[in-house]
Amino acid sequence: MMRERLREALLLLIYLCGLPGAWLAQRRARRSLSSAQAPRLLLLRPDHLGDLVLTTPALTALKERCPTAQVTLFVGPWSQAIVMGHPAAERVLTCAFPGFRRAAQGTLGPYWLLLRLAWQLRRERYDLAINLRPDFWWGAALLYLAGIPQRVGYALAPGRRFLTHALPFPEGEHSTCSSLRLVSTALELLGQAPLAEPFTPERYPLLFRPTAQEEQRAAALLAEAGLTDEVPFAVIHPGSGAAVKLWRPEGWATCAVTLLRRYGLRLVLTGTQQEQALLEEIAALVRQQLRTGEAPPVLFSTLSVGELAAFLRRAQLVLGVDSGPLHVAVSQGTPTVALYGPADPSIFGPWGNPRRHMVILASQRCPTCPKLPCGRLDIPPQALSEHPCVRLIPEERLLAAIEQLLPARML
Repeated sequence: MMRERLREALLLLIYLCGLPGAWLAQRRARRSLSSAQAPRLLLLRPDHLGDLVLTTPALTALKERCPTAQVTLFVGPWSQAIVMGHPAAERVLTCAFPGFRRAAQGTLGPYWLLLRLAWQLRRERYDLAINLRPDFWWGAALLYLAGIPQRVGYALAPGRRFLTHALPFPEGEHSTCSSLRLVSTALELLGQAPLAEPFTPERYPLLFRPTAQEEQRAAALLAEAGLTDEVPFAVIHPGSGAAVKLWRPEGWATCAVTLLRRYGLRLVLTGTQQEQALLEEIAALVRQQLRTGEAPPVLFSTLSVGELAAFLRRAQLVLGVDSGPLHVAVSQGTPTVALYGPADPSIFGPWGNPRRHMVILASQRCPTCPKLPCGRLDIPPQALSEHPCVRLIPEERLLAAIEQLLPARML
């Protein structure tokens, strides 16, 4: 209770301190946005990899409709690879945003960071900003203190007071649609027509392109593992930033052997260096089931995001849990099957053709959760046993989804 009161007091202080600057910023705006030849725009998205992939259709739409805009993207260092080469990004700034970095922070640390960054952004004299994370009040306050005249976001407390254009938040809408809606409002402020609806993956596709060097590096690594263009393979990416999303290693092993024997696909296991132990556990379980002459899995845990994307594009199929790399796979056009539990796939699911990108949602609610999906991701390690929803998904459901996406090998 005391912590909440302190936060409310600090938020009120921020609002009052920024009020003169916000008023002066609008007074200084001598020209309207609709007449600006090259408006300076700041787009803020603090989230991790998958959320930024889901934002790329909005960035593309903004660039196509307002090609002269000078767009700066302000993102976390953990996801900057997704937008470094995006055609809409003239400039990319990074910050380890509070609430998103996986490290402890003091009570007042986020507020000191807020003041320091606002002072830096104020000198850039942006014309318009979009707070792309719906509930990120800290980001809305940053845009306000930076003196940006037009500030677009969603009308969620406590950030609503810091915005000039606060849209009603559409509960249950897909994350990509929510971003497109904000960009559509910004385009109207720039004197453009709003984006055409309905918002669909066909009209507004994901966009992430590896660099030429990343493509070459990926091809070389695959060739070293004997995976040339003539050798079809599937990728399993079993890891996730939230342990509650993970499936059973023995389940992945069963699927891997099936992919090899029924569909003739070699197996590639991908993950981060922190997930190396998980990859090795799955690989060991697969080897126990292999017959003489059958190829063992290949493991990769040091790929850049772009190299991983190049791997995923070359694959026949990608399997995994709800994670950023699965969204990257969708952006590369490769069929996917993803296991979901705590997160709602209607909001955070794959942005693509549902006949090519299948979601398997856990069907058993965890004993301590009020509903499924529950949205609870920060489960401490000691409580994971009480949240088995994803782990309870049977192999048969995943194998049935694979059967729909892949034709069986003719023997």
